[in-house]
Amino acid sequence: MLACPCSAFNLRATAAPANPDISNPEPEPKVRKLKGSPQFNRWYRARALRSGHKLERPSHGTGALEVNPSAQRTSETLSLEPTSTANDSDREVEITDSGKPIYMVSDGTGWTAEHSVNAALGQFEHCLVDRGCPVNTHLFSGIDDVERLMEIIKQAAKEGALLVYTLADPSMAESAKQACKLWGIPSTDILGPITEAIAAHLGVSPSGLPRGAAGRNIPLSDEYFRRIEAVEFTIKQDDGALPQNLSKADIVLTGVSRTGKTPLSIYLAQKGYKVANVPIVKGVVLPKGLFEVDPEKVFGLTINPLVLQTIRKARAKSLGFGDNARSNYSEMAYVKEELEFARKVFAQNPTWPVIGKHN
Repeated sequence: MLACPCSAFNLRATAAPANPDISNPEPEPKVRKLKGSPQFNRWYRARALRSGHKLERPSHGTGALEVNPSAQRTSETLSLEPTSTANDSDREVEITDSGKPIYMVSDGTGWTAEHSVNAALGQFEHCLVDRGCPVNTHLFSGIDDVERLMEIIKQAAKEGALLVYTLADPSMAESAKQACKLWGIPSTDILGPITEAIAAHLGVSPSGLPRGAAGRNIPLSDEYFRRIEAVEFTIKQDDGALPQNLSKADIVLTGVSRTGKTPLSIYLAQKGYKVANVPIVKGVVLPKGLFEVDPEKVFGLTINPLVLQTIRKARAKSLGFGDNARSNYSEMAYVKEELEFARKVFAQNPTWPVIGKHN
């Protein structure tokens, strides 16, 4: 049997120690107990079955779920133990099948294949738990030659496995398809159909190279470094920091707290713009540099008072301030006063475009 990373249900290595020490047996592994709602326990059992844990019925009847940590992933030659028992809050299910194998083959990291299979298995949790139909998932990544591919497919045929593959090389994908057809193996090509559809839509042939392949190494461009520099600049200038650098910014955003200055700044920075943002706070003098930069670079942000109050209340709550905490930060009267103060600042600088709805 091929050695592979597996997530089989209740796996046991066939190789045993040559001279087991019977007089000093290893201590029994501690059993983790999970308590929660029936829905949570049911979800956990389904996930545990897919990831190779052995589920045991607790003897105390508390409804806690016990997971045997001795059943772990292994890359040795494995044999399957047949049974285990899982219990729900109101029923007991005997799992008499060691699990149907699913082989995932990729010429890259296998991320796409593995996550696609896991997403699909999520549609069968009712079966994995309630009806006892566990599966063994085996991931083979970095398969970049036909000989290795054929070995895996032959093994899949012996075990009666479903073969799922993401092979960027069309010749490799075709070889897998024909081999599965020849040996009667159910198979699914995850990557091929969508790649062909996009190629037809764009009118461009795909590269046929897996992610991470040497031929796909693209040199970092000046544009890339420009965006990195813009992001670094923007983070340093957040919330009025380093006002002496305002003149170096491509864009300056100003407005009262929680009008979206920071997220907009980061978004623009990822486009390559160096952005500074300056908060407007009632009673606090704005930095002199704000009025000295090119006015075409400055943009004011405003917002509806009711929306702003809602946002500020949520912000205060996330910071641990309860509803009974006294603060004018989210009080409507103060919100309106601060917005009015910002409106006057904008009015004194009519060349600044103002974005957002005040009313």
